[in-house]
Amino acid sequence: MKIDEAVRKLAMEFCEKARLKSGQTVVVGCSTSEIGGHNIGSFSNTEIGTVVFDELFDVFSKHGVHMAAQCCEHLNRAIIVERNISAGFNIVNVIPTPEAGGAFASAAYGGFNDPVALETFTADAGIDIGSTLIGMHLKRVAVPLRLDVKLIGEAVVIAAYTRPPLIGGNRAKYNENLM
Repeated sequence: MKIDEAVRKLAMEFCEKARLKSGQTVVVGCSTSEIGGHNIGSFSNTEIGTVVFDELFDVFSKHGVHMAAQCCEHLNRAIIVERNISAGFNIVNVIPTPEAGGAFASAAYGGFNDPVALETFTADAGIDIGSTLIGMHLKRVAVPLRLDVKLIGEAVVIAAYTRPPLIGGNRAKYNENLM
């Protein structure tokens, strides 16, 4: 399957299985090196980064879901978002490049209307394409999500959604809509 087709299928399946609601946020980490069959951080590819960003952004936008793009370790895994969802987080001054931040984060910075970089972020769900370690940007209780799309190119895909912590033990009742 071509990269654009695989990413679109992944995004649509993810929105459905994660039960994403309009206004929620998804953090995405993406190694274009891994997609291309290289070791993470060794072969950044702007064409792949743009294709992945465009497909994800299109699907998420149609669902009213905000996307946050994780930079690579050279920028301490900073997050690129639209300014309108940055309230409560520290904006940092950096523009990602393929060499520092990664091709995917660079594509996000170029593709968002009013991008800013954040030092940290807390998302409702996440997709990790190529072992980029997005967990630091998810809410506290992350639930692994098994998807049909397991690879984009040569990169392994891992996904999760979050839920509020369950408290109260076996006598407590829980709101199934929050699960």
